[in-house]
Amino acid sequence: MNILSSYARRSIMKIFNRHFHKSSFFNKQHQIDVGNPFCLEPLEYKSHTLRNHDNCERQRLYEFGMYVAACMPKYVQKVQMQHNDQLEILVAPEGVFQVLSFLCHHQHACFNACSAATAIDVPSREYRFEVVYCLLSLRFGKRARVKTYTDELTPLHSAFALWKVCNYFEREIYDMFGIIFTHHPDLRRILTDYGFDGHPLRKDFPLIGYTEVRYDDELKKIVYEPVEFAQEFRSYKLESPWNYTTNFHERYNNPPLPKQDKK
Repeated sequence: MNILSSYARRSIMKIFNRHFHKSSFFNKQHQIDVGNPFCLEPLEYKSHTLRNHDNCERQRLYEFGMYVAACMPKYVQKVQMQHNDQLEILVAPEGVFQVLSFLCHHQHACFNACSAATAIDVPSREYRFEVVYCLLSLRFGKRARVKTYTDELTPLHSAFALWKVCNYFEREIYDMFGIIFTHHPDLRRILTDYGFDGHPLRKDFPLIGYTEVRYDDELKKIVYEPVEFAQEFRSYKLESPWNYTTNFHERYNNPPLPKQDKK
């Protein structure tokens, strides 16, 4: 019994010492040098509705991003933190697969799940498309974003070899934006119909589209026709160019009646 009690005493002391060192480490992290480029400025505010920022966790994620940039300086262009305390890594287009592979297989990252992948279209830029991969580390319980850029003609390396779910994500990006992915096993449309013209989520795509689908009673089948708007049902006026000729009631366009004074 004495042996067991001494062993339990030693184990308890080790646990307390471990927590003591851990808490002292956190206290040191609050003393952040603002002028240091490798340290983030702490965010401090009190709110009853918003989640408070964990500055220690932000600093730890930012240091990991700097570690990734130091390991792959040829491809990583910028590391930054988002408002929701998520790490964001900006990557050159030719190195997106290398960085994603590093984050997936490295023992200090273990981002073994891709929760989402999407794109953004900004036509005013030289490289109009931004492609974003949202990653999740099941080992450490952290999230990160990897962003890259491209244009209409420059393809990107597919991440299908790392995460099989990217098969559907990249097909959706190709369908909606027209971004081409190399080393993809089945790059074809997934949301629009066969023979669809254009990519709907591009900013230069018209809201009405190019073709419409209807059922033809004479041909007894579904036909595709160019979109046509009949303008004879509309009357053009300078103050309101989209004023319908059919009114809701008789006094719709009549001037309001004069108010009568109550006696």
